[in-house]
Amino acid sequence: MKTADAIDARKAQGSTAFIGYLPAGFPDVEQSIQAIETLAAAGADIIEIGLPYSDPTMDGPVIERAVNRALEGGFRVKQVFDVVEACADAGAVPLVMTYYNLMFKYGVASFARDLANAGGAGLITPDLIPEEAGEWIAASDAYGLDRVFLVAQSSPRERLKMISDVSRGFVYAASTMGVTGIRTQVDSHARALVLRTREAGAERVCIGIGVSTPEQAREVAEYSDGVIVGSALVDALFGAEWDADLYNLRVIAEGLAAAAHGED
Repeated sequence: MKTADAIDARKAQGSTAFIGYLPAGFPDVEQSIQAIETLAAAGADIIEIGLPYSDPTMDGPVIERAVNRALEGGFRVKQVFDVVEACADAGAVPLVMTYYNLMFKYGVASFARDLANAGGAGLITPDLIPEEAGEWIAASDAYGLDRVFLVAQSSPRERLKMISDVSRGFVYAASTMGVTGIRTQVDSHARALVLRTREAGAERVCIGIGVSTPEQAREVAEYSDGVIVGSALVDALFGAEWDADLYNLRVIAEGLAAAAHGED
């Protein structure tokens, strides 16, 4: 299943997709797979699998701490495909979120091939702009992969149109300027950004950055096609006892999923 299928299936039910983020390799590869399986069981329709990177410019302190621990534990890029396969087997749609340098060093076509073979739906590339994405666009076409680009509140209409035209799956709308993290409220301009992106031609627009509570997820679900949550989920995995961490992750994810899906 591709990301558009998962989003459209929720839309057909009158609800919104829940998209959760967790980094591969944190705390280690096996435990990251357990966490992703837990997230899928809790109701995540799509899971963003973060590829650990030493200079995560978009990631806030919680995610940065997690990916640093993965790297310190010896995580290697090729291991992400094991995590992707496990995510697909668990019933959620796997999207890899990666900074472009990692894919470039691996080989863009090789990365696309291995991602497709593992059952991955595609990539979110936060630091890659369409003007510089020719190799990735060609590879994603060759292997039938989704490509998710980002828009921001500062994006003018012509840029929103360009990104909407080249994206496949959905357009990732950053609800606020800055890095990811847990916030007390979602920026009030997020709704307008979704509307402007749709007017520019995007079929599906999902909101991320700063969504961390069921109340925020329910608010975002009113006007977007997908609710993206990362830091609040990762933060649940920093406890002292892994079984308790997984339980906390499941409870948090179930609440967010219910809110996104419009359940009481």
